[in-house]
Amino acid sequence: MHVTHLSLADFRSYARVEVPLDPGVTAFVGPNGQGKTNLVEAVGYLATLGSHRVSSDAPLVRMGADRAIIRADIRQGDRRQLVELELNPGKANRARINRSSQVRPRDVLGIVRTVLFAPEDLALVKGDPGERRRFLDELITARSPRMGGVRSDYDRVLKQRNTLLKSAALARRHGGRTMDLSTLDVWDEHLARVGAELLAQRLDLIATIQPLTDKAYEQLAPGGGPVALEYKPSSPEITGHARDELYEQLMAALAESRKQEIERGVTLVGPHRDELLLKLGQLPAKGYASHGESWSYALSLRLASYDLLRAEGNEPVLVLDDVFAELDTRRRERLAELVAPGEQVLVTAAVDDDVPGVLAGTRYAVSEGAVDRV
Repeated sequence: MHVTHLSLADFRSYARVEVPLDPGVTAFVGPNGQGKTNLVEAVGYLATLGSHRVSSDAPLVRMGADRAIIRADIRQGDRRQLVELELNPGKANRARINRSSQVRPRDVLGIVRTVLFAPEDLALVKGDPGERRRFLDELITARSPRMGGVRSDYDRVLKQRNTLLKSAALARRHGGRTMDLSTLDVWDEHLARVGAELLAQRLDLIATIQPLTDKAYEQLAPGGGPVALEYKPSSPEITGHARDELYEQLMAALAESRKQEIERGVTLVGPHRDELLLKLGQLPAKGYASHGESWSYALSLRLASYDLLRAEGNEPVLVLDDVFAELDTRRRERLAELVAPGEQVLVTAAVDDDVPGVLAGTRYAVSEGAVDRV
């Protein structure tokens, strides 16, 4: 799969830009702050419905504009599709496929797949648990686009349940009043049902990606491993792997924690509180790994993601956003050799020298809002 054309309107710094793209390697080269990352960020947004740089859509819309448009032509074998997303901060986003009538944005998930390497990836190792949960859930959705709906359902149920718990907590704190919490049983059932499906998918993913991550780390830093991925649920009662078993265990954990949740006004059990522990040797990578080891670990997770998606039949677009400037010469060359055979590789760099020779291909010069093929 590869993108043959990218069109942006009022996205980030671009009032309008049209970029034809070829298979193989394409590098966007230019000084910092000129809009290189904005181009690959748009491709990534089509794959995940989110940005790797910001948590909301508002910064993606050009200053002074009401909305932004991302449009891309996609080719997979003999099949071609046109995907369009309209970003409307504060309102519902819109989507179209092949210029048809409007579809839900999540209906475009799976048409474009990306694996994105960026300086922000260091947070996978050094950041808070939310970064690692997001990594798992985005990869789950790339493997099975329907999980985008499951994730949305879980977030909706969690929000409703937290609202009820917060109201109950406030009532207790102000005058010792009590609330009718009979509906909490219903929200428990919904949370456990959707949460069990999400949790089962995460556990299956970790079992699959573990050996791939260890292999990738050995390729990047020979002799530096092994690495291990360990999932830590929010409750010790959650030990299963099958969805039905996880549902029962989540229900039991919610019942056990209900009193504390009512006191604190927040849901304390569920996939939104789980952690993915990354281990290097016998120690947690966070807090113990050096800067170089942390980079190698983060890159290994992305390489493992790429290998997994490629093995499952739909090779993703590889995006390397200003990564090579962050790496020493050895890691730079090893990474370049590993990704060079990709069907489509998009690279951003401040100067030509940051792009390893093995990634020779199409070049675009990016400067002052212009994207010119060299």
